Amino acid sequence: MNKVFNWPVRIYYEDTDAGGVVFYANYLKFYERARTENLRAMGFEQDQLMADESVIFVVRSVQLDYLKPARFNDLLNVTSEFSSVKSASLTFVQTVTRDDELLNEAVVRIACLDAETMRPKLIPVALKQSLENDD
Repeated sequence: MNKVFNWPVRIYYEDTDAGGVVFYANYLKFYERARTENLRAMGFEQDQLMADESVIFVVRSVQLDYLKPARFNDLLNVTSEFSSVKSASLTFVQTVTRDDELLNEAVVRIACLDAETMRPKLIPVALKQSLENDD
């Protein structure tokens, strides 16, 4: 469960605000994409989990620290790392870096819900086992 997933992102004009820096809410998008790609790299597609298991994942809480700005044309690295797996929730530690410089860091708690009832649901066994056995 300590494996860090890396996902590169290039900053485009559309990602920046009037001051020329990455708009603060876009970091949430970068983190979302990295978490999705992390699951995909493990062999789990969220649309398949919804179709086969009636499971969706929703953000329960986010703690975000903006440390330094990213700017147009920066090549960033977004990380995604599972820090805890419970019966119906996951916690990720995520970062955005430029080269070796830490720009942003987050702790994101994800709830596993039944796609129809929107009530908490156990994480599918195969996914939970994969997360717990990941080296």
